[in-house]
Amino acid sequence: MPVHRIRAITLDLDDTLWAIGPVIRRAEAELWQWLAANYPRIPQQVTQDGLSQVRVQVMDEHPDRSHDFRFLRKQALARVALLSGYSDDLVEPAFDIFDAARNRVEFFPDVLPVLEALAPRYRLIALTNGNASLQRIGIRHLFHDVVTAVEAGAAKPARPIFEEAVRRAGVDRAQILHVGDHPENDVEGARSAGLRSAWMNRNGNDWPKQLSRPDAILTSMSELHDLLLAAKAET
Repeated sequence: MPVHRIRAITLDLDDTLWAIGPVIRRAEAELWQWLAANYPRIPQQVTQDGLSQVRVQVMDEHPDRSHDFRFLRKQALARVALLSGYSDDLVEPAFDIFDAARNRVEFFPDVLPVLEALAPRYRLIALTNGNASLQRIGIRHLFHDVVTAVEAGAAKPARPIFEEAVRRAGVDRAQILHVGDHPENDVEGARSAGLRSAWMNRNGNDWPKQLSRPDAILTSMSELHDLLLAAKAET
């Protein structure tokens, strides 16, 4: 891969910069505790798993909004509120509880030092299907821009979200390296859009045989930094 030509790096967030599973589980637990304390009729009508099932129903009914997790969660909260005899006025404060916890993340140890090293030398663009707030997390200053599925109107691996990243990067697509953990959403999506790709494989998984291999396979952000440094030294 001609890494020395890279001028912009698009970065997936969840499971690339931090583990998302524990974050979502904690956020959903805190939301449920808040609902039970403030709106006690809700746990009399549905379980915590039931709330998740309502969210799936909303997604099935609105396939055009399936990439908008904020919309899905708020609609599910509104339905559960009305089912329990409450006003949907609870939706915004309830979602704020979830959102605050969702944005308390624990970075993988290699992440912050590498972001700080790369930010002055490359255009870093967050490219995410999720709704993490880099402002609330505290790293927005390290990124040139943020592109979300909601803004692009489509989630990875669809081409529009990558095209929006190319537009905001302001460089040729062949000069953009996308780094992410998901073989299809990140690597295949980037390749189909003409970007270079690196698979962040922190867990030692096997690459899916049915997919074209990425330009690089990494186990940490430190390896990304070393790869870019080595390419610069060779030019």
